[in-house]
Amino acid sequence: MQVVGVTTQQEVHIVSRERKFRINEILVIEDEILDDPKGEVVETMAYNRLIPMGFDRSIVDAQVIDTLEKMGYDIEADEINIAKVRLFEEAPFPISTGSSVRLPNFAEVRHLLVQTTPEQGMLLGEIRGTESLYDTLTSDLQQQVLMMEQGEYRQQRGVPFLFDIKKMQQYPHVGIFGGSGSGKSFGLRVMLEELMKLRIPTIVFDPHFEMDFRDTVPESEKQASKVKDRSVVVQVGREVGISFSDLSTRDVTDLLGAAGHLSESMVNVIQTLHKRRDSYASFSDRINNLVQALEEGKAGLERQLRQDELTPVEVNRIQDLLKLLQQYGTLPAASVKGIHWRLNRLEQAGLFQQDIREIERGLEQGKLVVVQGSTWVLQVFTTYVIGALYRKRREFKDAQTNGEEGEFFPPFVTVTDEAHNFAPKGFDSPAKSILKEIAQEGRKYGVFLFLATQRPTLLDETITAQLNTKFVFRTVRGTDIATLREETDLTQEEGKRLPYLRSGDAFVSSAIIGRTVFIRIRAAHTQSPHISNPFDELIQATQHQDEKVLRYLKKQFPIFETDFTQVIGTLQKEFSLSWDVKRLKQELDRLASDGQIRKKETPFAVRYDMNE
Repeated sequence: MQVVGVTTQQEVHIVSRERKFRINEILVIEDEILDDPKGEVVETMAYNRLIPMGFDRSIVDAQVIDTLEKMGYDIEADEINIAKVRLFEEAPFPISTGSSVRLPNFAEVRHLLVQTTPEQGMLLGEIRGTESLYDTLTSDLQQQVLMMEQGEYRQQRGVPFLFDIKKMQQYPHVGIFGGSGSGKSFGLRVMLEELMKLRIPTIVFDPHFEMDFRDTVPESEKQASKVKDRSVVVQVGREVGISFSDLSTRDVTDLLGAAGHLSESMVNVIQTLHKRRDSYASFSDRINNLVQALEEGKAGLERQLRQDELTPVEVNRIQDLLKLLQQYGTLPAASVKGIHWRLNRLEQAGLFQQDIREIERGLEQGKLVVVQGSTWVLQVFTTYVIGALYRKRREFKDAQTNGEEGEFFPPFVTVTDEAHNFAPKGFDSPAKSILKEIAQEGRKYGVFLFLATQRPTLLDETITAQLNTKFVFRTVRGTDIATLREETDLTQEEGKRLPYLRSGDAFVSSAIIGRTVFIRIRAAHTQSPHISNPFDELIQATQHQDEKVLRYLKKQFPIFETDFTQVIGTLQKEFSLSWDVKRLKQELDRLASDGQIRKKETPFAVRYDMNE
């Protein structure tokens, strides 16, 4: 392997007659004056006389061809392998043409590839293009990851990719980007497994109900044991919710704003009616009563008081409404009703039936807490819970800074999929302000973000700019690719590759690493509860129902059309099937056409029976 053509301080062309180059592999250029610089293959091709090339459009130019001919290559006969290599560090002057090139051993490039140990870092996968280094790996880095390609498991063949999470103190926050089917959600699962392995407190907002880690993969039983019992799954409205009495007036305003846009008049209603330490019942009753008082009016209420035969309870109720009207009668009725509607909407979603103690307990134990719910409910709940947890962590650190002894609350990681729904670009959302605050200030307090989205263009730009590490999976949309090019150090060649990446392959652009690395995510130790193919599920469900119905029908055969009413009654009772006579006939005809039963026309009625 030799350097050919015109060289620069950043890039050179390498040629080989015998060896094909791997994309992203590392090569050492033997130039003693420059202390043997190292580079990465960013583009490669094979050239021969049977494949005409437009030299002005490929990585091969006239100078390269001229150099090859002078070095003795037969352009008309030989197959020539050519690679463009980008140096890791800019050289002070161009590399000499004709310099020899060789493969490195691992010790020479360890500092470029590995910055931590498997025990202290996140073991996320395998670095592409490092297969030639495997034999020289130190023993602590061999057989560390199990990979999956083309649906088959295989052992590690290259250098494992280790993410040094401790360096997030200087370069905080992670973004995970990729289109549908790119492996983004799979990669996020692997990252969460590694956070559990390291016992880093993590809260995950899961709108898809798929981040469950109880179902392990048989091939990874040993590794899965490291994350066993280190996660907690809760649902908003069932195990967790919002303790209304702990809310400040500002918190109530934010929550009701999440249920629907608030006008200035509505904000004024909340600030006027909410009292410190209000329970949901007291605040709700106050608003309900005020709505009723405003609807009936002072004259109407006084007229009711003059009625005969009122009970003492009714008199007290009317007098209370008059007091409310006197105290708050200047508030606009439409605004009070708007707050009343928003409050009921949150209550019906179950938000005020629990508290967040289960989440706090899980984080204090170093566990990963998965919070599940619909996207809308999670947007509202995220606003409250992240703010509450962040304040607890910040109060502890501030007390520590002031030399005071505060109540310890651990540093933690906040993770969400579909992040553009929580912090959209161009308009406000319930959780956006707290996520922006953590993106800008969280590093000081040990609170970090892992945000995943299919549409980086739709994610708030302030937050995107603060994501110092970005995992970029297959992305097809031109606008998203342009956004990622702006926010990372992806080269033009790497940008062109984005639409064609295989599922599970990703570029990692990180200030922690200092350059872009091309990796493949390892096989996960656990699997999603939604892993089964929905079409297989449909077939299995149909077969199960057919078997169940046939077991009953065998006892009733032969069945005539005149028997349908009796048969359908038993089916409805024993199997909870909501069939009518028409549906029963359709199902029997289908079973007959499938050859599972026999259908026969008789002079009096159609007969259904077992096959002979």
